[in-house]
Amino acid sequence: MKLDRYDLKILEILSRDGRITKSKLAEAINLSVSPCWERVRRLEKAGIIEGYSARINPEALVKRTPVWVQIELKQHNAESFARFEALVHATPEVTECVAVGGGVDYLIKVEADSIDAYQRLIDRWLTGDAGIERYFTYIVTKTVKRPAPGFEPRDFA
Repeated sequence: MKLDRYDLKILEILSRDGRITKSKLAEAINLSVSPCWERVRRLEKAGIIEGYSARINPEALVKRTPVWVQIELKQHNAESFARFEALVHATPEVTECVAVGGGVDYLIKVEADSIDAYQRLIDRWLTGDAGIERYFTYIVTKTVKRPAPGFEPRDFA
């Protein structure tokens, strides 16, 4: 699907304010309401817009202790990766996980109630069937930059 400047502007605006009215969105991109809304529907139908949601500040609800962890697995095969990734998906305290190259297999972010709760989680993984060879823990002391919501057309230029 080829996106033009109107489509990119729609994506930029909706990524920051999914609750904007049809008329304000149309006004912001200098189109009338009908053609603007047709473009939104087309972007939704194409799967470019997947949905709309609210960003929740978890710290406003419950104070968590964020910890980043490097994970190295004992074995490097599809079964080991699938088993570990299934464990990650089944663990609500893991809020982010990426597979990486360069000597470490995964970087995960764990948000536990305390350092003790984090360590108990890791201990369960080590005594279970997670296949972890080695792990390194990095306790977050300060958040310097958070990912901001939003779509920037420059990301796709």
